Amino acid sequence: MATRQPDALPLEGRRILICRPQPEADRLATAFRDAGADARALPLITREPLPEDPATRTLILNLDEFSHVIAVSPYAANLLLEWLDTWWPQTPAGIHWYGVGAGTAAVLASHGLNPLQPETGHTSEDLLQLPELATLDHEKVLVVRGEEGRELIPQTLENRGARVTMLPLYRRYCPNYDKDTLKAMLNDFSPEAIVTLSGETLNNLIALSENTGHNLEDTLLVVPVERIAEQARQAGLRRTCIPGSLADSTIVAAVARQLASVDGGSGNTK
Repeated sequence: MATRQPDALPLEGRRILICRPQPEADRLATAFRDAGADARALPLITREPLPEDPATRTLILNLDEFSHVIAVSPYAANLLLEWLDTWWPQTPAGIHWYGVGAGTAAVLASHGLNPLQPETGHTSEDLLQLPELATLDHEKVLVVRGEEGRELIPQTLENRGARVTMLPLYRRYCPNYDKDTLKAMLNDFSPEAIVTLSGETLNNLIALSENTGHNLEDTLLVVPVERIAEQARQAGLRRTCIPGSLADSTIVAAVARQLASVDGGSGNTK
Protein backbone atom coordinates (compact mmCIF):
# COMPACT_ATOMS: atom_id res chain seq x y z
CA MET A 1 0.00 0.00 0.00
CA ALA A 2 1.33 3.44 -0.89
CA THR A 3 2.31 5.63 2.02
CA ARG A 4 0.37 8.89 2.22
CA GLN A 5 2.68 11.84 1.77
CA PRO A 6 2.46 14.53 4.44
CA ASP A 7 0.58 17.68 3.50
CA ALA A 8 2.68 20.66 2.47
CA LEU A 9 3.22 23.23 5.17
CA PRO A 10 0.42 25.79 4.83
CA LEU A 11 2.76 28.80 4.78
CA GLU A 12 5.74 27.32 2.95
CA GLY A 13 8.00 30.19 1.90
CA ARG A 14 5.59 32.96 2.88
CA ARG A 15 7.12 36.16 4.21
CA ILE A 16 5.61 37.23 7.53
CA LEU A 17 6.65 40.24 9.63
CA ILE A 18 5.60 40.32 13.28
CA CYS A 19 5.42 43.70 15.00
CA ARG A 20 4.28 42.54 18.45
CA PRO A 21 6.34 43.39 21.54
CA GLN A 22 8.81 40.86 22.89
CA PRO A 23 8.66 38.09 23.97
CA GLU A 24 5.35 37.61 22.15
CA ALA A 25 6.96 38.45 18.78
CA ASP A 26 9.52 35.65 18.94
CA ARG A 27 6.93 33.17 20.20
CA LEU A 28 4.58 33.95 17.32
CA ALA A 29 7.46 33.88 14.84
CA THR A 30 8.24 30.33 15.95
CA ALA A 31 4.62 29.33 15.33
CA PHE A 32 4.77 30.78 11.82
CA ARG A 33 8.07 29.03 11.09
CA ASP A 34 6.56 25.75 12.22
CA ALA A 35 3.99 26.30 9.45
CA GLY A 36 6.78 26.84 6.89
CA ALA A 37 6.87 30.64 6.82
CA ASP A 38 9.90 32.89 6.65
CA ALA A 39 8.92 34.87 9.75
CA ARG A 40 10.83 37.81 11.18
CA ALA A 41 10.22 40.01 14.21
CA LEU A 42 10.27 43.81 14.18
CA PRO A 43 8.65 44.88 17.47
CA LEU A 44 7.08 48.31 17.08
CA ILE A 45 6.25 48.65 20.75
CA THR A 46 8.66 48.23 23.63
CA ARG A 47 7.35 48.03 27.19
CA GLU A 48 9.15 48.79 30.41
CA PRO A 49 7.91 48.82 34.00
CA LEU A 50 7.47 52.20 35.60
CA PRO A 51 9.75 52.87 38.58
CA GLU A 52 8.30 52.16 41.99
CA ASP A 53 6.72 55.22 43.56
CA PRO A 54 4.76 55.91 46.76
CA ALA A 55 1.41 56.25 44.95
CA THR A 56 1.70 52.81 43.34
CA ARG A 57 2.84 51.21 46.58
CA THR A 58 -0.10 52.77 48.45
CA LEU A 59 -2.60 51.41 45.92
CA ILE A 60 -1.11 47.93 46.17
CA LEU A 61 -1.14 48.02 49.97
CA ASN A 62 -4.79 49.13 49.88
CA LEU A 63 -5.79 46.50 47.33
CA ASP A 64 -8.24 44.91 49.76
CA GLU A 65 -10.37 48.07 49.57
CA PHE A 66 -11.30 47.29 45.95
CA SER A 67 -14.20 45.06 44.94
CA HIS A 68 -12.99 44.58 41.37
CA VAL A 69 -9.50 44.47 39.83
CA ILE A 70 -9.17 44.49 36.04
CA ALA A 71 -5.92 43.74 34.20
CA VAL A 72 -6.03 44.91 30.58
CA SER A 73 -3.16 42.79 29.19
CA PRO A 74 -0.94 39.83 30.07
CA TYR A 75 1.96 42.22 30.65
CA ALA A 76 -0.12 44.30 33.08
CA ALA A 77 -1.23 41.12 34.86
CA ASN A 78 2.35 39.86 35.24
CA LEU A 79 3.53 43.15 36.72
CA LEU A 80 0.58 43.19 39.10
CA LEU A 81 1.44 39.68 40.30
CA GLU A 82 5.03 40.76 40.98
CA TRP A 83 3.68 43.52 43.21
CA LEU A 84 1.37 41.05 44.96
CA ASP A 85 4.25 38.69 45.62
CA THR A 86 6.18 41.55 47.23
CA TRP A 87 3.46 43.11 49.39
CA TRP A 88 0.76 40.46 49.84
CA PRO A 89 2.07 37.08 51.07
CA GLN A 90 -1.58 36.01 50.94
CA THR A 91 -3.80 37.46 48.23
CA PRO A 92 -6.60 39.58 49.73
CA ALA A 93 -9.99 37.88 49.72
CA GLY A 94 -13.28 39.18 48.39
CA ILE A 95 -11.95 40.68 45.15
CA HIS A 96 -13.43 39.93 41.73
CA TRP A 97 -10.50 39.57 39.31
CA TYR A 98 -10.85 40.18 35.56
CA GLY A 99 -8.67 39.67 32.50
CA VAL A 100 -9.33 41.34 29.16
CA GLY A 101 -8.96 38.27 26.97
CA ALA A 102 -7.98 34.68 27.58
CA GLY A 103 -4.23 35.38 27.72
CA THR A 104 -4.60 37.93 30.51
CA ALA A 105 -6.98 35.71 32.43
CA ALA A 106 -4.52 32.81 32.14
CA VAL A 107 -1.77 34.89 33.75
CA LEU A 108 -4.02 35.70 36.72
CA ALA A 109 -5.15 32.09 36.99
CA SER A 110 -1.52 30.94 37.14
CA HIS A 111 -1.29 32.80 40.46
CA GLY A 112 -4.19 30.83 41.90
CA LEU A 113 -6.76 33.53 41.26
CA ASN A 114 -10.13 32.82 39.66
CA PRO A 115 -10.45 35.58 37.06
CA LEU A 116 -13.60 36.36 35.13
CA GLN A 117 -13.27 36.83 31.39
CA PRO A 118 -15.61 37.18 28.41
CA GLU A 119 -16.99 33.87 27.17
CA THR A 120 -16.26 35.02 23.64
CA GLY A 121 -14.05 37.81 22.37
CA HIS A 122 -10.93 39.43 23.73
CA THR A 123 -11.70 43.14 23.78
CA SER A 124 -12.64 45.73 26.38
CA GLU A 125 -16.09 45.83 24.82
CA ASP A 126 -16.46 42.09 25.42
CA LEU A 127 -15.33 42.40 29.04
CA LEU A 128 -17.89 45.11 29.70
CA GLN A 129 -20.66 42.67 28.75
CA LEU A 130 -20.01 40.62 31.90
CA PRO A 131 -23.01 40.74 34.26
CA GLU A 132 -20.67 41.30 37.24
CA LEU A 133 -19.82 44.71 35.76
CA ALA A 134 -23.34 45.73 34.79
CA THR A 135 -24.32 47.63 37.94
CA LEU A 136 -21.67 49.06 40.25
CA ASP A 137 -23.22 51.21 42.95
CA HIS A 138 -20.20 53.10 44.33
CA GLU A 139 -18.10 49.92 44.19
CA LYS A 140 -14.35 50.51 43.93
CA VAL A 141 -12.68 49.26 40.75
CA LEU A 142 -8.93 49.17 40.06
CA VAL A 143 -7.85 49.11 36.39
CA VAL A 144 -4.27 47.89 35.90
CA ARG A 145 -2.76 48.98 32.59
CA GLY A 146 0.01 50.97 30.91
CA GLU A 147 0.73 54.64 31.35
CA GLU A 148 -1.63 55.45 28.49
CA GLY A 149 -4.52 53.49 27.06
CA ARG A 150 -8.13 53.50 25.96
CA GLU A 151 -10.55 55.15 28.34
CA LEU A 152 -13.49 52.90 27.44
CA ILE A 153 -13.34 50.69 30.54
CA PRO A 154 -12.98 53.43 33.20
CA GLN A 155 -15.48 55.74 31.52
CA THR A 156 -18.08 53.01 31.06
CA LEU A 157 -17.73 51.73 34.62
CA GLU A 158 -17.96 55.23 36.05
CA ASN A 159 -21.16 55.71 34.07
CA ARG A 160 -22.43 52.54 35.73
CA GLY A 161 -21.80 53.96 39.19
CA ALA A 162 -18.31 52.66 39.94
CA ARG A 163 -15.49 54.53 41.66
CA VAL A 164 -12.62 53.79 39.29
CA THR A 165 -8.92 54.13 40.05
CA MET A 166 -6.22 53.69 37.41
CA LEU A 167 -2.99 51.85 38.25
CA PRO A 168 -0.40 52.40 35.49
CA LEU A 169 2.48 49.93 35.85
CA TYR A 170 4.39 50.35 32.59
CA ARG A 171 5.06 52.60 29.66
CA ARG A 172 5.13 51.85 25.93
CA TYR A 173 7.24 53.44 23.22
CA CYS A 174 8.31 52.77 19.65
CA PRO A 175 11.88 51.43 19.39
CA ASN A 176 14.35 53.59 17.50
CA TYR A 177 15.47 51.49 14.53
CA ASP A 178 18.19 52.62 12.16
CA LYS A 179 17.41 53.09 8.46
CA ASP A 180 19.29 49.97 7.40
CA THR A 181 17.21 47.77 9.71
CA LEU A 182 13.95 49.25 8.49
CA LYS A 183 14.99 48.94 4.84
CA ALA A 184 15.96 45.30 5.35
CA MET A 185 12.71 44.42 7.15
CA LEU A 186 10.25 46.40 5.03
CA ASN A 187 11.72 47.06 1.60
CA ASP A 188 14.11 44.14 1.06
CA PHE A 189 12.15 41.44 2.89
CA SER A 190 8.87 42.80 1.47
CA PRO A 191 6.52 40.93 3.81
CA GLU A 192 3.30 39.51 2.43
CA ALA A 193 1.61 39.79 5.83
CA ILE A 194 2.36 41.98 8.83
CA VAL A 195 0.99 41.27 12.32
CA THR A 196 -0.11 44.51 14.03
CA LEU A 197 -2.24 43.68 17.05
CA SER A 198 -2.94 47.18 18.39
CA GLY A 199 -3.82 50.59 17.06
CA GLU A 200 -0.56 51.99 18.41
CA THR A 201 1.43 49.32 16.59
CA LEU A 202 -0.41 50.06 13.35
CA ASN A 203 0.26 53.79 13.67
CA ASN A 204 3.96 53.16 14.25
CA LEU A 205 4.10 50.84 11.22
CA ILE A 206 2.43 53.40 8.96
CA ALA A 207 4.80 56.14 10.11
CA LEU A 208 7.91 54.00 9.58
CA SER A 209 6.68 52.82 6.18
CA GLU A 210 6.18 56.40 5.06
CA ASN A 211 9.69 57.26 6.24
CA THR A 212 11.24 54.38 4.27
CA GLY A 213 9.06 54.72 1.18
CA HIS A 214 7.58 51.24 1.67
CA ASN A 215 4.09 50.74 0.21
CA LEU A 216 1.73 48.85 2.53
CA GLU A 217 -1.29 48.87 0.21
CA ASP A 218 -0.76 45.30 -1.07
CA THR A 219 0.27 43.89 2.31
CA LEU A 220 -2.10 41.81 4.42
CA LEU A 221 -2.37 43.45 7.84
CA VAL A 222 -3.36 41.21 10.74
CA VAL A 223 -5.36 43.29 13.21
CA PRO A 224 -7.18 42.27 16.42
CA VAL A 225 -10.63 43.80 15.95
CA GLU A 226 -12.82 45.66 13.47
CA ARG A 227 -12.00 48.97 15.17
CA ILE A 228 -8.33 48.62 14.14
CA ALA A 229 -9.33 47.39 10.67
CA GLU A 230 -11.29 50.62 10.25
CA GLN A 231 -8.24 52.56 11.43
CA ALA A 232 -6.26 50.86 8.64
CA ARG A 233 -8.93 51.69 6.06
CA GLN A 234 -8.86 55.33 7.12
CA ALA A 235 -5.15 55.25 6.23
CA GLY A 236 -5.93 53.77 2.81
CA LEU A 237 -5.00 50.18 3.75
CA ARG A 238 -7.83 47.79 2.88
CA ARG A 239 -6.23 44.33 3.09
CA THR A 240 -6.89 43.31 6.68
CA CYS A 241 -7.39 40.02 8.50
CA ILE A 242 -9.09 39.65 11.90
CA PRO A 243 -8.33 36.27 13.53
CA GLY A 244 -10.98 34.58 15.64
CA SER A 245 -8.74 34.99 18.70
CA LEU A 246 -5.25 36.19 19.54
CA ALA A 247 -3.92 32.69 20.19
CA ASP A 248 -0.78 32.05 18.13
CA SER A 249 -2.29 29.04 16.37
CA THR A 250 -5.40 31.00 15.42
CA ILE A 251 -3.36 33.87 13.99
CA VAL A 252 -1.21 31.49 11.92
CA ALA A 253 -4.27 29.65 10.57
CA ALA A 254 -6.04 32.91 9.68
CA VAL A 255 -3.02 34.22 7.75
CA ALA A 256 -2.67 30.90 5.91
CA ARG A 257 -6.31 31.03 4.81
CA GLN A 258 -6.11 34.65 3.71
CA LEU A 259 -2.93 34.23 1.68
CA ALA A 260 -4.20 31.01 0.13
CA SER A 261 -7.42 32.73 -0.92
CA VAL A 262 -5.42 35.24 -2.95
CA ASP A 263 -3.50 32.80 -5.11
CA GLY A 264 -4.88 29.36 -4.30
CA GLY A 265 -2.04 28.66 -1.89
CA SER A 266 0.34 28.23 -4.80
CA GLY A 267 3.27 29.65 -2.90
CA ASN A 268 5.37 32.76 -2.77
CA THR A 269 4.17 35.78 -4.71
CA LYS A 270 7.34 37.83 -4.58
